[in-house]
Amino acid sequence: MHEYPITQQIIKIASQHCEKAGGSRVTKITLVIGDYSGYVGESVQMYFDIISQDTICDGAQVEIRRVEPKLKCPDCGELFKKQPMSFDCPKCGGQGGPTDIGKEFYIDSIEIE
Repeated sequence: MHEYPITQQIIKIASQHCEKAGGSRVTKITLVIGDYSGYVGESVQMYFDIISQDTICDGAQVEIRRVEPKLKCPDCGELFKKQPMSFDCPKCGGQGGPTDIGKEFYIDSIEIE
């Protein structure tokens, strides 16, 4: 349910961008959503389809690029995807630690016509 207000803000930002650029409507919005961001892309899409009705974003395509979380090995610096039941670095065997990779949530681009 917390996707509702953030989707309202996405529509507001895209609408403002379109108006400032002199466009007539928003045709595409590309979002980057990390798996650990706390937001579910499918929910954002569902709310977007509802909230954008009768706005300049109505009918715009929402492209969602997912970012998988990665660990970082403090020994060799390798970034890697965590495997089930293991924090072991695939390069050197060190114990990987958390990073901010996978926590992203932002508008990457807005296309208008």
